[in-house]
Amino acid sequence: MSEIITSKQMRVIDVNSEYFGVPRMELMENAGKAVADAVRKRHASGKITLIAGRGNNGGDAFVAARYLKGFDIHVMLLCTPENIRTKEAKVNWDRLKDTDATLTEVHDTEDIDRDGVINSDIIIDAIFGTGIRGPIREPEASAIDLINESNAFVISVDVPSGMDPDTGKGIKMVHPDLTITFHKMKKGLATMPNVEVMGIGVPEEAELFVGPGDVHSLVYRDSDSHKGDNGRILIIGGGAYVGAPALAALAALRTGADIATIAAPASVSDIIASFSPNLIVSSLTSDILTLDDLPIITELVQEHDVVVIGMGLGRDELTLRAVKAIIPICKKVVIDADALSALDLPLDGNAIITPHAGEFKRLTGRDIPKNWKKRMEVLKEFARENGCVVLLKGKIDIISNGHTAKANQTGNAGMTVGGTGDVLAGVVGAFYAKNDAFESAAAGAFINGLAGDIAFGEYGFGLLATDVIDAIPKAIKKTKDEV
Repeated sequence: MSEIITSKQMRVIDVNSEYFGVPRMELMENAGKAVADAVRKRHASGKITLIAGRGNNGGDAFVAARYLKGFDIHVMLLCTPENIRTKEAKVNWDRLKDTDATLTEVHDTEDIDRDGVINSDIIIDAIFGTGIRGPIREPEASAIDLINESNAFVISVDVPSGMDPDTGKGIKMVHPDLTITFHKMKKGLATMPNVEVMGIGVPEEAELFVGPGDVHSLVYRDSDSHKGDNGRILIIGGGAYVGAPALAALAALRTGADIATIAAPASVSDIIASFSPNLIVSSLTSDILTLDDLPIITELVQEHDVVVIGMGLGRDELTLRAVKAIIPICKKVVIDADALSALDLPLDGNAIITPHAGEFKRLTGRDIPKNWKKRMEVLKEFARENGCVVLLKGKIDIISNGHTAKANQTGNAGMTVGGTGDVLAGVVGAFYAKNDAFESAAAGAFINGLAGDIAFGEYGFGLLATDVIDAIPKAIKKTKDEV
């Protein structure tokens, strides 16, 4: 059996395909042609009714109808053309007006041509795709019932309408004779009979590299949320260096976290607080982080969603002992910079570590390959054996959770300036507050690099870490504009 993917992964791939050079219109054209080819493989003539919903699934059917010239084609659109959701589907609906296909708009249940559907030789089900959510309403519910009542040969496009693409279940769903799914097997189809997987030209880069789809797939703030609902990030840093924890905290806020608290040694806490009125700073007991701070830290950890630890702490033995004691009490933790020297491996699955090549070598005692594809295999093995997500920083970042790996190409040589790694840790921490560790690390690498690219466009090699922070909202908006 081919590789199985979830509906969320497929949505990421769809967006990333366009970013890496294959437009959604081309994917839709290839998908529709694949459906038409499946029909011609089994039938030479007959009446075909294509029942289409308002999304890209319907768009695939519109394309299929164009490729089925010679058949008696009837296309039933379960909405008005104005309510077709995507521009690609709308374009392909308009193209059908220049064909011999009979086009029908269904505004309510009474508009459904029951006899026409029942008397079809073939029905192409394109009502819902992998994006189905919530209960099925009319007229879609009646259309599904009618498809199941017919004696026609039923082909479902991508997934049977009404079926949860990840579980294979549905209260009301089409029961097809054949399902043509695209690119890779969907999780919910894995145990179903009569499923064919068809390639549609997805570029390799859409899965190998992080792209806008990875960012778009993340959970963002709900319109009904309250202060703190969108991420409370605790930054534990400072002592040897003052600016690093502030950069991480400001980056987390610019990424969308509601609250960023810095726990810093008493010797630097006032200085850090003076950087911005947006920062909450909790002063620790002495000039460096020590085990004496554990009661304060424990209380703060309980009040926050994610801990980001390491930036600017220094590697005093007393500090490293404290870090060793803090990491196990964290619900979610991003471990960066000096805190990497205190790791006790393996971890328990809740950690993202963000080393550069030198730190990774100190951590493992291993040289890592210069070839980034070989690096992927090394990181997958390390992450799998040590129960963590690894974000290896470099010209090409590598992210792995031990099961899969992605590479990130955003960023530029100007980002060798001090502080950009602290910014990255803050971005990742903010995403991690509401999302999966691997997804947060991948999206964080992409946004941090893209923000760096935006800053580079303005400042060139004179860019600063603070310029990258200021560009984070622009980078996030740019990824949303790609969708």
